[in-house]
Amino acid sequence: MIEFTLPELGENITAGDVVRVLVKPGDAVTKDQAVLELETDKATIEVPSSVAGTVKDIKVKAGEKIKVGQTIFTVDNADAGAGAAPAPTAEPAAATGPKPPPEAAPEEGGLSQDVSEAADAPRSGGREQARADRQGDKDGIADQPDAQREDAVEAPRQKRGEVVDISRAPRTAPQAAPAPGAHVASAGPAAAAAPSVRRIARELGVDIRQLTGTGPGGRITVDDVQGYVRQALAAGGGGGSAPTPFSPASGPPLPDFSKWGDVERKPLSNVRRKTAEHLGHAWNVIPHVTQHDKADITALEALRKKYGPQAERAGGKLTVTVVALKILATALRKFPQFASSIDPARGQLIYKKYANIGVAVDTDRGLLVPVVRDVDQKGIVELSAELAKASEKARAGKLSLDEMSGGVMTITNLGGIGGGGFTPIVNWPEFAILGISRSSYEPVWDGTAFQPRLMLPLSLSYDHRVIDGADAARFLRWVADAFEQPFVLAL
Repeated sequence: MIEFTLPELGENITAGDVVRVLVKPGDAVTKDQAVLELETDKATIEVPSSVAGTVKDIKVKAGEKIKVGQTIFTVDNADAGAGAAPAPTAEPAAATGPKPPPEAAPEEGGLSQDVSEAADAPRSGGREQARADRQGDKDGIADQPDAQREDAVEAPRQKRGEVVDISRAPRTAPQAAPAPGAHVASAGPAAAAAPSVRRIARELGVDIRQLTGTGPGGRITVDDVQGYVRQALAAGGGGGSAPTPFSPASGPPLPDFSKWGDVERKPLSNVRRKTAEHLGHAWNVIPHVTQHDKADITALEALRKKYGPQAERAGGKLTVTVVALKILATALRKFPQFASSIDPARGQLIYKKYANIGVAVDTDRGLLVPVVRDVDQKGIVELSAELAKASEKARAGKLSLDEMSGGVMTITNLGGIGGGGFTPIVNWPEFAILGISRSSYEPVWDGTAFQPRLMLPLSLSYDHRVIDGADAARFLRWVADAFEQPFVLAL
């Protein structure tokens, strides 16, 4: 009998909710066959089997929350491949030393596999050496220092031209000073944490080797990093940053609301919880400023109505959001700092040379942000069809994590609902987000008389650590001019 357990599904994903079990006892399963539909933070994915055989006993059911490593079902006469854990009786009595970790199952929807060295953290010098011996020939990074090993993981992404380090400084540059109250540890064994967690730790000035992980297998999570910073700031008398949303330390205990009337409690969905955590982090880390302006889209509206049928024949809809995608892709070439990210630990700006732009989509599960890739290389009609498809997948809960990552800037359009302006929160680690409100006719003075013009409110929130107010005003004015003069896109 072989147990099939939930494999690792990506960076910082430790659990999910079972939507459907796609097999039943007596079914024959093959490797890579989808056996489970799972809802994680912001995506519903199908989990493939890494074993083959006949299903005997299913250990989970729809609606349950399961964790990485938890048994999903057992199979008989299975091919004990990657991800399968043999029953205890099959374990050799003479086995000594740590066993190689199971390989994670292949993923659906292009999910990025966690290739961090943190997959099996060392607990002692002997285990570290054993792991180095196992992994040395495979990836050549097990024996390297912590910073160098992380660089080896990130290097392929730089080779593809997706991220350009403008400083040309070596990756092993000295680290910035730690946060107030933080301790600097001497060199020690590498900590178990995903690259994304390490990046957050660097931005907050935390030596990750000082932390004790609370995740599976002792892995360090974002909550561990943020909790350490709060404790360090409190110990130093400097106050503290806001705690992670919905954590026990979020504030004083709630009163008993039932004293004043009937109440109902409902669990937070994965999407709502993850959205709260992400936006809470963005608000705590980024000093937000919002710039407002208006664009006269009277001429654009006429063009939009004229060419709308062409976009519909291609499977899309020629909306203001689609036009904004193309305008932003052009604006980011003229104002490259708006497509960058900051690495405070190294004192560097990372300029991204690609035009992947996220679009916020309102769904019944919460806010999702699919990313439209290479916007600068596509026409407006093609973009309209691609955005329509992405929005449909978002509302159906079929977006993969990969389809919601890699953006350099985000658009959020509330014009279909209403409002004359708002202050959107920057989608960290991006630097800016463009908010669009409902257009309306206003009297505009043309030099001799007031004329009715269709005006579109625009709101640009940005990271004031790097982007100055004057830069933001120029950027938003350029975007408004592009809305007013669509011909500028051809230039």
